[in-house]
Amino acid sequence: MFCSPSDRSRSHHPADARRDDRRFHHPDLSKLLGWKAARAEADIPEGEWAKERAWALRMGLTAAESIEDRDIPTFARGELPHYAGINTFLKAPYTEDVQVVGNYDATVLGAPFDGGTTYRPGTRFGPQGLRKISALYTPYNYELGVDLREQMSLCDAGDIFTIPGNIEKTFDQISRAVSHVFSSGSLPIIIGGDHSIGFPCVRGIAECTSKKIGIVHFDRHADIQEKDLDERMHTTPWFHSTNLPNVPAKNLVQVGIGGWQVPRGAVKVARERDTNIITMSDMEKMGIDKTAEMALEMAWDGVDMVYMSFDIDSIDCGFVPGTGWPEPGGFLPREALALASKVAAEGICGMELVEVSPPYDTSDITALMGTRVIVDVLGSMVSAGTLGKHRRHIDKPVTLPMGDYDEARDGKRWTTRARMAE
Repeated sequence: MFCSPSDRSRSHHPADARRDDRRFHHPDLSKLLGWKAARAEADIPEGEWAKERAWALRMGLTAAESIEDRDIPTFARGELPHYAGINTFLKAPYTEDVQVVGNYDATVLGAPFDGGTTYRPGTRFGPQGLRKISALYTPYNYELGVDLREQMSLCDAGDIFTIPGNIEKTFDQISRAVSHVFSSGSLPIIIGGDHSIGFPCVRGIAECTSKKIGIVHFDRHADIQEKDLDERMHTTPWFHSTNLPNVPAKNLVQVGIGGWQVPRGAVKVARERDTNIITMSDMEKMGIDKTAEMALEMAWDGVDMVYMSFDIDSIDCGFVPGTGWPEPGGFLPREALALASKVAAEGICGMELVEVSPPYDTSDITALMGTRVIVDVLGSMVSAGTLGKHRRHIDKPVTLPMGDYDEARDGKRWTTRARMAE
């Protein structure tokens, strides 16, 4: 027999009674991060994005008449399209004149050097790889509710002029470059390169301050022996960093160490210097929050600043095949990102992202992960309000000489006097 909707709603069938008593297990959507983040987006300003679009039209000409979106220029400039343009990190402005890096909260600089590699070279191409794939990202993170373009300023100073085949001269160049950026007040973000660059990066910061510096180091390897193959290689940066007078060994915290690739010589040094090692097994047992809490407590104990060193091989090699010394059993990507973000939230004085080796990378996924670590670190500091915390400790800034090229006198690059006179 046919029943109308009203008849069915009045049914007293036992099954209907059970349906009336059913419990709903879905949470209130308005309390989920997804909905909160969507509402929070409305509070993020858009002025810098409007400025970016206006700048692109000024630099790249207005588009053809058939183009309906009048924010699109003729020549690709700025963030869009992701597949075009000359890639800086995150499509940030290129500060060809490094004298102006102090105008920015953070400065990316590449250290394309793999002369400290003991097995598989290729990390000299790391800066290129990270910059290329970084174009895939926008400056906005939905969950964090952060837009780096609107809430901080970032530039890319290009690469340090490293010296292939000469570790010590390259170290001097790296320290000089990092000290220049740090002295300007901008936060140095160094993309390597192999892990030997850790020492000159820390040295470049340490010489600009009388204050003490701790280090949080994410890796599978301890990297604290004095020499490897009779040189200061990518297995040695923390021995030499903790020899610096204002970088105490007791404030070196190494997170994720373990496996079959930790030289016993490094363990001896760690024991002698009373440094701190949190293994991957420790992290699994304690959890992310407790691990980050312990790392911060030990790194910040009695110091004024903390430096972050992130070796991409700390992540399980199934996720990051493009590295010089892959190791199974490392962090899962979510674990690595959470730990790096929690450490960065307290404020750092600089960071390096090392050991991305594009020749071994698959579909750019290792470089993509390295890029994600950097932007998550920046986003975490912006969210916590700790970006720029290092500036008050710059009490010994360096001043480096520059060349005497005069554009007004000598003309622009690749422009002859004859052409200028026409």
